[in-house]
Amino acid sequence: MPTLLSPNDKKFTLTEKIDETPEVEVVRFRSADGQRLQFYPGMFIMIYGIDTATGKPALAKAFSIASIPDSDMLELFIVKQPGHTATTAGHVSYFYQASVGQDFYIRGEPQGQFRFDPRVNKKVLFLAGGTGLAPFMSMLRFIKEKDFDCDVALLYSIKFPTEVIRKQELSDLAASLKLKTTISVTRPQPNDGWKGETGHIDAGKIKRIAPDFMERSVYVCGPLAFVTAMRDALKALNVPAENIKVDVWG
Repeated sequence: MPTLLSPNDKKFTLTEKIDETPEVEVVRFRSADGQRLQFYPGMFIMIYGIDTATGKPALAKAFSIASIPDSDMLELFIVKQPGHTATTAGHVSYFYQASVGQDFYIRGEPQGQFRFDPRVNKKVLFLAGGTGLAPFMSMLRFIKEKDFDCDVALLYSIKFPTEVIRKQELSDLAASLKLKTTISVTRPQPNDGWKGETGHIDAGKIKRIAPDFMERSVYVCGPLAFVTAMRDALKALNVPAENIKVDVWG
């Protein structure tokens, strides 16, 4: 038996790896005991693996859940080679280099201030940066699964046009949910074929694309620099702090 961080940690087996974009991999797990994970859409988990050389657990790291509650499949979005600390890079390459069939462990229960309830949050604005799309995919999939009537505007910031995560599914969700989706590319390149929005999301862009932002609950998720910029933009727009929920990684 491997040495765990806690004897109550739940074992999940890596069942699928999808080479999603040049920078992102989608990984999927199933519970070893068949019990489904219970959580609110948008929450995150602490997950870790066991070092095969030492048999010791790696440091548990936080990842937002992209799949819906009570699913028999747990889905996460993983940055393949993040430019953060050596500890973070080693941890993520852990997933990237892991083999299907390898076991990982979820520590404790899902957590986070994103506890999205579409029966209450009927009009929302999602601001996503990179893999910060993950909690919003959980929310959108849940809205579709349960057939809730929600008014959702999504502003999604990525570096390159090739970095749209779950591109076809986003397009399908936009059609079925009447989702107002705007993808903004921050590093457009000559001849990349991108004809959509460009540049970082700022107060002006939020006001132009979601002019009724004051009527919406605002959720923000992405890397620290993105979240900081979004907080500043929302403050400049005088959005009340109580209307804003934030999740940050990195």
